[in-house]
Amino acid sequence: MRRRARVADLFAQKDIWVFDLDNTLYPADSDLWPKIDARITLFMSHLFGLDGMSSRALQKYYYERYGTTLRGLMEEHRISAEEFLDFAHDIDRSGLKPNHSLASAILALPGRKLILTNGSRDHALRTAQALGIDEMFEDIFDIVAADFTPKPAAETYERFFDKHGVDPARSVMFEDLARNLIVPHARGMTTALVVPKPGQIDHREAFEMVSEAAPPHIDFITADLEAFLVDIVAGAKPSA
Repeated sequence: MRRRARVADLFAQKDIWVFDLDNTLYPADSDLWPKIDARITLFMSHLFGLDGMSSRALQKYYYERYGTTLRGLMEEHRISAEEFLDFAHDIDRSGLKPNHSLASAILALPGRKLILTNGSRDHALRTAQALGIDEMFEDIFDIVAADFTPKPAAETYERFFDKHGVDPARSVMFEDLARNLIVPHARGMTTALVVPKPGQIDHREAFEMVSEAAPPHIDFITADLEAFLVDIVAGAKPSA
């Protein structure tokens, strides 16, 4: 009971809720991210005249080294960010269905709600609209607002804090990638890692996955975002 009270007290002091987009606000087994991933591979093939396997290997090299494939292409090849983002996010979102329970859970959270994504604003908006949660958020901080420096870079979070007047001590961040929670935790945010439910497909890269023992920069791990948010609002210990 004492621990439950401490958890309730912790979230009672929070009134800024920050959400990653891809594989966080929609289910891990959605086909959305694989579609974007395939579009990036195709972009690389067109750009360099490579076969699919070579393009994908280069794509993943840039992704792991720079945080996004786009950043690697900008650093090493000076490509147009706008062209890349338009191409990568030109996908069919009809597989996404409105998530009314998630919308209600987000709406019930007290205070401000923001999206912080390494994708584009247009992609975030269209995806949120497909999920029926776009009206729940005050704003979207995208890769353009980050000056094309992706999470987990510290300067990206500082730009986000400054632009939106976010006090980390009053904030909670939800993410599917553990490395993207290191800086938020260090700055005083409460951090929650959103992972696939048991048996769900996991589209994260091998180096992005964490063991069962949570790193110290992750305060909570949940496989059910809606239930987690409902428990926060109810003042109960969030369900894993």
